[in-house]
Amino acid sequence: MNIPKLKYTALVILSLLVASCSTQKPKKTSQSTKPLTTKPVAPAKTKTEVATTKKIDLPEVKREFRAAWIATVANINWPSKNNLSVDEQKREAIRLLDMLKDANFNAVIFQARPSADALYKSDLEPWSYFLTGQIGKAPSPFYDPLEFWIDEAHQRGMELHVWLNPYRAHHTTGGNVTSESLTSKMSEQTYRLRNGMYWMDPSDEKVQNHVSKVINDLVKRYDIDAIHIDDYFYPYKEYNGGRDFPDDKTWNRYKNSGGTLSRADWRRANVNKIIKNIHDEIKKEKSYVKFGISPFGIWKPGFPAGITGSSQYDELYADAKLWLNEGWCDYYAPQLYWKEGGPQSFSALLKWWKDENIKNIHLWPGLNTVGVKAADRPSEIIGQMNTIRRIMPKNTAGEIHYSTDGLTKNPAMLNMVKNHYKEKALTPLSPWIKAEPVLKPELTARKNGNDAEIHWLSRNPQQAKHFILYAKYGNQWETEILNGDEHTKILPMVKSGIHLTDLALKAVDRLGNESDYVAVEIH
Repeated sequence: MNIPKLKYTALVILSLLVASCSTQKPKKTSQSTKPLTTKPVAPAKTKTEVATTKKIDLPEVKREFRAAWIATVANINWPSKNNLSVDEQKREAIRLLDMLKDANFNAVIFQARPSADALYKSDLEPWSYFLTGQIGKAPSPFYDPLEFWIDEAHQRGMELHVWLNPYRAHHTTGGNVTSESLTSKMSEQTYRLRNGMYWMDPSDEKVQNHVSKVINDLVKRYDIDAIHIDDYFYPYKEYNGGRDFPDDKTWNRYKNSGGTLSRADWRRANVNKIIKNIHDEIKKEKSYVKFGISPFGIWKPGFPAGITGSSQYDELYADAKLWLNEGWCDYYAPQLYWKEGGPQSFSALLKWWKDENIKNIHLWPGLNTVGVKAADRPSEIIGQMNTIRRIMPKNTAGEIHYSTDGLTKNPAMLNMVKNHYKEKALTPLSPWIKAEPVLKPELTARKNGNDAEIHWLSRNPQQAKHFILYAKYGNQWETEILNGDEHTKILPMVKSGIHLTDLALKAVDRLGNESDYVAVEIH
């Protein structure tokens, strides 16, 4: 329990009560601090409310999804080494989050399960080698890294999406396979590939059930905003030296039971099954937790015309087009890791995926910020971001940057992205996710010298994840997106010779839904 926050909330409530009672018993006020002469502005007439003045038109707040992947596998982004102390791990995490906050990002995609292991307290899988240098070894002194990342991201007004790989059981950089590894505990369902990785059999029912349990556990126990899976379904062929995936056991079991599908269709059917199940189980547990998929950027060569490259449909046995057509997730982030033009044209692929998005879920492509093959990488990425804004409808656009290394290790890239995100933005709305109406907040303002001291409260503190504060100087509205734990603001009464005339406030829930506004006129 956060005692300081409770004390602060109590003080704000007290100030509201004092303000509401001031008309009942006149009191002397000092010249430096006194109530502003205000008039409430109601948004509309209802059966229980009567507007005291005309409805005001507030400007639309900017919306755009701005995220970055935080890769933990092989210590790519965090932690930078597997032998850091707990304090060093936390400092690195805070530096990354502060950088993203300063650049006006609003989401992080954190890899909490890189290879059937856990960067969080789990009874289903062992602690990650990439965290402590030993499979199954907990951090000491103990803390839960995922819980830490969630808390720190939310404090900075950012969503935290848990990224996991469904089938990879052991990475080549993950140390020796030990008795603690899922590779050992599920040896009947796991195969060693020729490149040294171990892979779970996606068509084995025990694997499917285990992955479901892991995801349900994460959704149930953690205050996350989304579950996110990437492009690793069946492994890329080069992982096994070009040879086919060694799933003879489950394939023969299927044929002997009377199965009639081809081997390729059978594999795709099993991946389809787990995608649909993940979506349904997430929504059953917590309907507001989003499900995101980031597939390989090409469905099949020739789609659209002129596109060449690998086929995830035939190689990864992932029918990513079907999942998008069916709307089996809340957002899609095809990895469009190529430059504009050429055999994998960025804009051509983006337009193709957009046309396939018949359910109108979110389409936020993945950008290869760390290594797109272009002479001027920052300019190429900014060009792609502009293409997304041009092609996607207003206030639905967005992208995910792979990865934070592309920002931390390239100052020019960071500066250009930061300039592109020069104003804060809320994440786009997800109208297909049902939610309770957001309660209108309470707002008061007092004069303190040449400033307006503004206080507000949410009628449901658990619901309000952000507030939108509107201030009108003359005929011009200014907007500011604030975190849900902020409850006060100081604004000048006069700015550039123009007086503050109106204030308005909305509460915003974790899905971006806005409340009705509460407003006051300043006299």
